[in-house]
Amino acid sequence: MFRILLVLTVSALGLGYKNPHYAPGRSTMVHLFEWKWNDIAAECENWLGPHGYGGIQVSPPNENLVIWSKRRPWWERYQPMSYQLTTRSGNEQQFASMVRRCNNAGVRIYVDTVINHMTGTWSENVGTGGNSADFNNFHYPAVPYGRNDFNWPECKIQESDYRCCANRVRNCQLSNLKDLNQGTEHVRQMIVGFMNRFIHMGVAGFRIDAAKHMWPRDLRVIYNRLYNLNTAHGFPAGARPYIFQEVIDLGGEAVSRDEYTPLAAVTDFKFGMELSRAFGGGNQLRYLHNWGPQWGLLAHSDSLVFIDNHDNQRSHGAGGNILTHREPRPYKGAIAFMLAHPYGEPQLMSSFFFHNTEAGPPMDNSGNIISPSFNTDNSCGNGWVCEHRWRQIAQMIQFRNVAAGTTFNNWWDNGSNQIAFCRGGQGFVAFNKDSWDLNATLQTCLPAGRYCDVISGFKRGNCCTGKTITIGNDGRAHISLGANDYDMVIAIHRGEQSRL
Repeated sequence: MFRILLVLTVSALGLGYKNPHYAPGRSTMVHLFEWKWNDIAAECENWLGPHGYGGIQVSPPNENLVIWSKRRPWWERYQPMSYQLTTRSGNEQQFASMVRRCNNAGVRIYVDTVINHMTGTWSENVGTGGNSADFNNFHYPAVPYGRNDFNWPECKIQESDYRCCANRVRNCQLSNLKDLNQGTEHVRQMIVGFMNRFIHMGVAGFRIDAAKHMWPRDLRVIYNRLYNLNTAHGFPAGARPYIFQEVIDLGGEAVSRDEYTPLAAVTDFKFGMELSRAFGGGNQLRYLHNWGPQWGLLAHSDSLVFIDNHDNQRSHGAGGNILTHREPRPYKGAIAFMLAHPYGEPQLMSSFFFHNTEAGPPMDNSGNIISPSFNTDNSCGNGWVCEHRWRQIAQMIQFRNVAAGTTFNNWWDNGSNQIAFCRGGQGFVAFNKDSWDLNATLQTCLPAGRYCDVISGFKRGNCCTGKTITIGNDGRAHISLGANDYDMVIAIHRGEQSRL
């Protein structure tokens, strides 16, 4: 009986960290990679809130090593110098203001949390908050950490370790970054105090960077010492933070993602790899009829899903040939499928342009991040991509919100790359990746009437700026989607932005 109770308790703890606690009627997180806190606050108020987004993953907010020798690469944010909240994105006061403003706009904040390690050893030795460290003696006085807070003996992870040696994956240094020992009480106290400061400020949860490089038993202790979410920011009493753990596991590795799902959600890299293969041309869309765990994906409640993220769009991390903003037509198709399908908790990527995969965000000659500018068509300038502002993506957020809680039903395909399905009686989507036009009368599961396709345009008064779909009393409509159309998707739903 005791063993049964223990299993039930562990299961309940894991479920407690798998709810993102979005505001009612919202869904979907976007990673505003390397944005400044003041810019994020304004984006919550001006775009994300009004368009129904649920949350934002922000870049690591704590002090990192300044690496001018690499011209301030994006990955310097993953080289912690201390837990002081000073980075190129802003200071602690600006961070707290951002969280408050975004929560007021109905948009939650999730912190990218780097707790596996500190910096590597560099010729530079000044952090974004002005602190320094004694690299040779593993001394980070601004935390403080000393030699006894790191794993010993010192060792470095080799590529072959990932297939054979879980101990080395978790106890040795990832990319020569000094590996913290989360099994020691001092390290646990520092990490828990660091994370609880964010919860007090009103964040909704955390991404755990490099989770596979830490022991699940240590992470469990840390998670269970975290505060409940702050009710002063609109969270229900007793709500636990949403936690999604970076565990890259495509199979055949010594460390399995299944070791981490009892704790909290896990980032499912296989999701984006398979959808990129389907929409990029390597697989037929008809095979997606049973999309979900039958594809070797995690259980629905365990998975944080995405097409691309800041790592794999640079060919780091897992999977090859990942679709990104550089291939907009198939990329928007894959995003539309992700948002239309009920499986998983979706995350979008919002990028900056780069040619060198190590390049940091747009910056001036002093290394200060340049804010995005906004064009009349709502796109971004100053070197920012802003996929979350693309009409086809932002409109699908509304689709997902309208379809929330409904079934996946009435699948149709042509035996090739033309597919369609309903979301209960709330929404309908169709895709055409074939080299010939889609012309078919299909069941939409929607009431009779005229609807605006939210991909090719939007509703303006009593007119559609894009395609108009007319549905008969039997729920059927003629669907036309050309092989050479600008987008490979049609989407309609019962929300006010779609129905005439």
